[in-house]
Amino acid sequence: MGAQKNDEIEIDLGELFLNIVSHWAAIMLCTVLLATVGYSYGRFMTTPQYSSTSVLYVLSKSTSITSVADLQVGSNLTNDYLQVIKARPVLEQVIENLGLNMTYGQLASSVTVTNQSNTRMLSITVRNKDIKQAKMITDEIADVSAAFISEKMDQDPPTVIQYGYTDAKAVSTSPAKYALYGAAMGLLLAVGVIVLMSLLNDKIMTPEELEKRTGLHSLATLPME
Repeated sequence: MGAQKNDEIEIDLGELFLNIVSHWAAIMLCTVLLATVGYSYGRFMTTPQYSSTSVLYVLSKSTSITSVADLQVGSNLTNDYLQVIKARPVLEQVIENLGLNMTYGQLASSVTVTNQSNTRMLSITVRNKDIKQAKMITDEIADVSAAFISEKMDQDPPTVIQYGYTDAKAVSTSPAKYALYGAAMGLLLAVGVIVLMSLLNDKIMTPEELEKRTGLHSLATLPME
């Protein structure tokens, strides 16, 4: 009995798959349509974002590296500075210095601070819709955070080894990315609708379906006029 039930489930899944395949044209149409909508949104409705990156080099309080302990101290400071650079005092000072029309939260969301593994270099990357403002902000964050660390943490200020640069190529709002999202949504939407319609369809169209659903055998059929 259990084996028979499993067979019926497999047959149902097979029929469902065939039903989906039989509607391939509608699925393709929906996929292409939403991909086009996604591409158009990314191309015409979003604002390009540009990035600029400055780099700090972290030194410990001592002026020279003489031991493994000094290296460890420098590594620990690097982890601390990751948090300090995006802290409210630093970013609010940057906003005040540059007269930016944004809140701390808005600026913080556009700033990324990273530390490459096994180095004491911190990269400060700022994204902004204005390519020149992105460079201006990342340079100011580098200078303000270095001064803040020297004054408030009693440490030698990290050295700015690279100020921001301007890259004319946008780093986000790729139309191709939105087209891919749209295509995926279109595919899932079309398949989902077909599956739902199949599950809700309780019409019996053939003698075989009658026998499978009710266990009754058809005695005769009438031709369609």
